[in-house]
Amino acid sequence: MKKILIANRGEIALRIIRTCKKMNIETIAVYSEADSNLPYVKQADSAFLIGPPPVAQSYLKAQEILDIAIKEGADAIHPGYGLLSENAKFAKMTEDAGIRFIGPDSAVIASMGDKIKARNTMIEAGVPVVPGQESKSADLESALTFAKKAGFPVMLKASNGGGGVGMVHCKDEQALTQHFESTKKRSESYFGSGDLFIEKYIPNARHIEVQIFGSASGEIYHLFERNCSIQRRNQKIIEESPSPNLSDDARAHIFKVAIQAAKAVNYRNAGTIEMIVDENENAYFLEMNTRLQVEHPVTEMITGIDLVEWQILTAQNIPVPVSDQHQIQEIGHAVEFRVYAEDPVTFYPSPGEMKTAIFPEGEGVRIDLGYEQGNKITPYYDPMIAKIIFSDQTREACLMKAEHALTEIQIEGVKTNIPLFQHVLKSEAFKRGNYHTQTLEQLKKGEN
Repeated sequence: MKKILIANRGEIALRIIRTCKKMNIETIAVYSEADSNLPYVKQADSAFLIGPPPVAQSYLKAQEILDIAIKEGADAIHPGYGLLSENAKFAKMTEDAGIRFIGPDSAVIASMGDKIKARNTMIEAGVPVVPGQESKSADLESALTFAKKAGFPVMLKASNGGGGVGMVHCKDEQALTQHFESTKKRSESYFGSGDLFIEKYIPNARHIEVQIFGSASGEIYHLFERNCSIQRRNQKIIEESPSPNLSDDARAHIFKVAIQAAKAVNYRNAGTIEMIVDENENAYFLEMNTRLQVEHPVTEMITGIDLVEWQILTAQNIPVPVSDQHQIQEIGHAVEFRVYAEDPVTFYPSPGEMKTAIFPEGEGVRIDLGYEQGNKITPYYDPMIAKIIFSDQTREACLMKAEHALTEIQIEGVKTNIPLFQHVLKSEAFKRGNYHTQTLEQLKKGEN
């Protein structure tokens, strides 16, 4: 493999470029008019303007991106995360053009992209799932009928989408009635489908995911878990591994379930099995992300494995450099903070020019940047400035390092959520590792 087109932007594009340089692979970037001065555009070997700022007119233009890959002689396309990364149609177009899609094949993406189909596939495979609908809610009446039978509260979810934008917590009949049509329209806008379904809401749950990898030889490995329970608007902002206060038996069980889920679809390449773990450590399948996760550096820091390198090797049918699960070792602790240009209280985006951007350096500190000093953070995309990942031998040492380093960050021109991180780090719930998906909301209300 000599040349890869990166069908993405920002920090993940730059992170993929870093591995490609290490592997002596040329990179092709695509960019919108709003992103012309971002670091990834400068670091790529070549870069092509793809359109105006809105994603529908630029980063989601599948045929135009594929045409550039063909014209430039790309051997493969790496989709990163978000945008076209879980678009089965784009993966199939790439495959049909004789270009490798760096990820699972299009049929697997399609089967796991529809959350209802994914649930039913896992049920057939004997994987425990969160109690919920096995078919879409065609209308509000059918949604209310199921929710009343299951019992409130419930989660209303987009069948074809993920992340906080595709889900709403409904505590009662009035909330479900209020949010049904708006969620349907939002789902149509973001994911191209208004299909919705309902899952039972599990209180005080932990959001724990397992990094899995399907090798070229057909082996499925787990690369341990990540706790992603500190969330705002159902979207992750802090992730860590190992997950604190999770028993050895529960860890072993979720690894077993994750591999079972991946084997059910003959998974290949990098993927993630997301699970909800209740107060009694019962684990339930939520969804499978058929791509690289935003928080993959956490896993890289505790294993020393370059997941993008493994992805590229596997896309070429080259074996990864392990042949047994026991060869994948977990060393120390890692925690990631997603630094956003947003108000730390309201979470509203804070677009503008980053007039100053100074980040800490040192052993066990990794910065995955999307922007640099002088860049403008526009309202067109997710406002994540960077990911800061800290690692050390113990969780306590790791968090002490994080608490100190976060005070050294200097960002001017936009608001950031760094004060929120500092607040979380000082909370007793987080210090004890005794937190769940509602902890951040409780901290905002003054609870600890």
